[in-house]
Amino acid sequence: MNAVPGLEVARISPSPIPNVYEIETANQQLLYVSASGDYFIAGDIFKLEEGRIVNLAEERRESARAKAIASIPQSEKVVFKPEGEPKAVVNVFTDVDCGYCRKLHQEVPALLKHGIQVNYLAFPRAGVGSSSYDKLVSVWCADDRLEAMNKAKAGKSLPAKQCSNGVAAQFELGGQIGISGTPAIVLDDGRLIPGYLPADMLAQNLGLSRR
Repeated sequence: MNAVPGLEVARISPSPIPNVYEIETANQQLLYVSASGDYFIAGDIFKLEEGRIVNLAEERRESARAKAIASIPQSEKVVFKPEGEPKAVVNVFTDVDCGYCRKLHQEVPALLKHGIQVNYLAFPRAGVGSSSYDKLVSVWCADDRLEAMNKAKAGKSLPAKQCSNGVAAQFELGGQIGISGTPAIVLDDGRLIPGYLPADMLAQNLGLSRR
């Protein structure tokens, strides 16, 4: 793969197609290459399986996302927990200045009523060092993260705080697993739901009945 300028290969493995190999790049993108190395496929591979079409590449991405999310300690997330044992968990990459992130945050009480735990991860869209990044750091460094998140999502100013935090690392990880905007909802199995969804629709996606 040295013949392809700028391509940083993390892993090469056989694909489900004979004589075609799957390449995972350093930023967890998938490419496919012929055994000779002369031909590349940039795109997803699909398989007809028991009468349905399965996106094999997306299944690989889901697995990578699930592992990446699981690698983040719970202590480094801002967690809104329902009463009792959660029926489901969603991981939400968020930016406090994002309009649809604020709209989704208004759904958190309804999500909690459904028994859905909300784990927030930081994704300042303007990048590390931006105003949004500084606000997220202040949330992560607050004595009461939940209160700070509620205030930030309501557009209220927060005292500037600094501490050892995972905001930059979470932003970098989000980019590696295909997050490009907010809100981005990642389920524990790695499925990605980009954008805003009302609480009832999200609950249905998780197999929970309406209330």
